[in-house]
Amino acid sequence: MQERTSLEDSLSGIGKVEQELEDDIGMIELGEAEGDDGVVAEAEAALKNLKKEVARRELEALLSGEADRFDSYLEVHAGAGGTESQDWAQMLLRMYTRWAETHGFKVEYLEESEGEEAGIKSATIQVSGHNAYGWLKTEAGVHRLVRISPFDSNARRHTSFSSVQVFPVIDDSIKIDIKESDVRVDTMRSGGAGGQHVNKTESAVRLTHIPTGVAVVCQAGRSQHKNRAQAWDMLRARLYEIELKKREEKAAADQAAKTDIGWGHQIRSYVLQPYQMVKDLRTGVQTSDTSGVLNGELDDFMAATLAQRAFGTTAGDVEDVD
Repeated sequence: MQERTSLEDSLSGIGKVEQELEDDIGMIELGEAEGDDGVVAEAEAALKNLKKEVARRELEALLSGEADRFDSYLEVHAGAGGTESQDWAQMLLRMYTRWAETHGFKVEYLEESEGEEAGIKSATIQVSGHNAYGWLKTEAGVHRLVRISPFDSNARRHTSFSSVQVFPVIDDSIKIDIKESDVRVDTMRSGGAGGQHVNKTESAVRLTHIPTGVAVVCQAGRSQHKNRAQAWDMLRARLYEIELKKREEKAAADQAAKTDIGWGHQIRSYVLQPYQMVKDLRTGVQTSDTSGVLNGELDDFMAATLAQRAFGTTAGDVEDVD
């Protein structure tokens, strides 16, 4: 029923666009025949708006993967570099939270491990909304930041790395069988904000899938039982995402980008000093509006990556920024 509703919406949208196009062209022809410049201008303005609608629907058409319509888990992990990378990881988490809120998605924090001095070591959020995974899957990989460090008394330029991992929240229609004997269960005290409760009970749960080494942590709820159930859902989603990547024959490259959070594996560079530039190294898309990007304006990068995957195009050798 969900697939049928989605297809009906797409087809009715195409029909509406065709009808509006025909109506606007007819209005222009009528206005020109009667010498009414006002009618012509109004119809031309409607055509410009229609063009934007077509561009939006074209992007949505690219979200046709098996799991694109699902909600999404998003993990951020700081790379080597201590406080610098941990602060960068927190900036990335804020960037994706802003992006999600701007698009009307719901964001729920599932796990957060704070840094020693600032920032975070890791965090997991759940982003809920139509096609959340389809959009966010384009952001998986290593992200590089170049800036004057606020933690360096000598005001030197530092390069930091953090990685982003994205996997879909699967529903009951997809069955993922996991042997309980293949999973190690660990409980621990929750960290981060939450009042005195987090220091008194071992409510946080970590599940480790021994055959694959995949591990997930959940500490969102006060109840260990609730966190355990959420962690099992996350583990099933992670294993499903791995299977999806195998089908796409991209697992090797993606896993390499995730395991080595450092130079040579980044998908995007964010340079804040001595100039302003954000550049995607897969598509070549770049912008000098670094403030906008860090506040969640990621649609241009996501759209370019989706188009590249859908049509099999490549940007050639894209040089990184210094």
